[in-house]
Amino acid sequence: MAFADVSDIESRWRTLTSDEEAKAGVLLEDASAMLTTLVPRIDVANEVQLRNLNAVCCNMVIRAMSASESESYGVDSMSMTAGPYAQTWNYSNTSGDMYLTKMEKRLLGITSGYVTSIRPRIGGCDD
Repeated sequence: MAFADVSDIESRWRTLTSDEEAKAGVLLEDASAMLTTLVPRIDVANEVQLRNLNAVCCNMVIRAMSASESESYGVDSMSMTAGPYAQTWNYSNTSGDMYLTKMEKRLLGITSGYVTSIRPRIGGCDD
C-alpha cells in the first residue's frame, strides 16, 4: 500500500518526465514500505495520520530524487575564498538515500528507544 502517488509528488514539487515518473513510483513504494515498518501503529481511519504519511512519503522521495539534480540542493555547508580561488561544498545526502527528519519522526510518532536496568530485589534485601 503506497501512501502517495506520482501526482502527489508533482503537486508538491514539479512536473516529472516519464522516466522520472517511473523512478518516483518505485521510490514511493519503497518509502511507503519503510514507513509501514517504522510507524508503530497505522490507523487507516485517522485522516490526520494518513495526511502526514502522504506528506512524509513525498518528502522522502523528493529528497532522494533531488540529491543529484542540482548543484545547490542538499548543500549542508559551503565556503568560498577569493584568492587563490578555493570553493568547497559539502552535501548532506550525496547518495540520494531516503531518510526521515526529526520533525517527520515526531509527526509520525516514531521515537528512539532507550535502555535501562532495574536492580533486582532478592529475598527482601536491598543491599
